[in-house]
Amino acid sequence: MTFSTADLCDEYNTRVQVCDPGLRDYGGHTRFRGTITTVKCFEDNSLVRSALSEAGAGRVLVVDAGGSRRCAMLGDLLAALARDNGWSGIILNGCVRDSAQIAATALGVKALDTHPRKSHKRGEGQYNLPVRFAGVTFVPGQQVYCDGDGILVTDEPLIQHHGE
Repeated sequence: MTFSTADLCDEYNTRVQVCDPGLRDYGGHTRFRGTITTVKCFEDNSLVRSALSEAGAGRVLVVDAGGSRRCAMLGDLLAALARDNGWSGIILNGCVRDSAQIAATALGVKALDTHPRKSHKRGEGQYNLPVRFAGVTFVPGQQVYCDGDGILVTDEPLIQHHGE
């Protein structure tokens, strides 16, 4: 992928939302993009697993885990599942575990931090509704662009103007 969020932000300034800093890169890919699918859950990653079990088709799963730093919502097995099912990446308002293995996985992953404790499995949460964190509202069907400089969200694809 050849895009730069800085360049996209410069060119489409009024047409993009820019996430507040704070989400760090954990995946093997630091540059990723795709159509947004969302999950909202708190300390229960059952719906994360369900979503990542679907064919990703280059989508990005945005998970609002309420900013919890008391457990991980994504580990190496779910990251591998996402990669194998064709997801482009995961943006997580929560923590990951197995960070060394996730870093070796061909997948974009942005999250708040790491935590060794796994989440609960109660089947709780909501799927494909607007979620808000990092100063941005993520709406299913919108486009997201991520790299080492940040995360941009827009209603329309921008990348065709940048060589892809």
